[in-house]
Amino acid sequence: MCLADGIVGVSYGAIAVGLGFAPWLPVLMAGLVLAGASEFLFVGIVAAGGSPLAALAAGLLVNARHMPFGLAVGGVTGNGWRRLLGSHILNDESAVFALGQDDAARRRAAYWLCGIGILVCWPAGALIGATAGSVIGDTDLLGLDAMFPTVLLALVIPALRDLATARAALVGAGVALAATPFLPAGIPVLLALVGLCAGGVRRAAVR
Repeated sequence: MCLADGIVGVSYGAIAVGLGFAPWLPVLMAGLVLAGASEFLFVGIVAAGGSPLAALAAGLLVNARHMPFGLAVGGVTGNGWRRLLGSHILNDESAVFALGQDDAARRRAAYWLCGIGILVCWPAGALIGATAGSVIGDTDLLGLDAMFPTVLLALVIPALRDLATARAALVGAGVALAATPFLPAGIPVLLALVGLCAGGVRRAAVR
């Protein structure tokens, strides 16, 4: 899993450089943000001409899914400086692997092994990709541009099994597509949040 994340990191670094970002930026983001989906989204919005603030807001919204993860795995992160590092390595993979274990010791081991593995592999992959992208120049030749939508779809598709979530996603996507021709890049992504209202109204009605 960590090596697979590293491979995606290669595509992220190469794509970011191919879109005009300095090679150091995706590497720095990979180490500090450590959240591939929001990093891909930030790079995509800014490269399309969107405001960095809008891109930042969109990235924070994507990362909001980590809040319930943090509550669920809070017992494995330790105390003091260990909690700081443990919070930093929280991601989809480390949380899922930890929650899948039966006892506290195995849960803690799975969380830290996966989290540190991704902390190493993701920035390393971004560094390799950024270096390759700066050497090759035209990263489209590698076909790595397909990785951006693929990564986002991989994160979204499992949640679409829930009818209310699927409805919210469809409404949000429709609003974003309708607004795209008329608004600056990045803003339609934020407007897609109205889809949450559709999902929320339906859940309330069911209750």
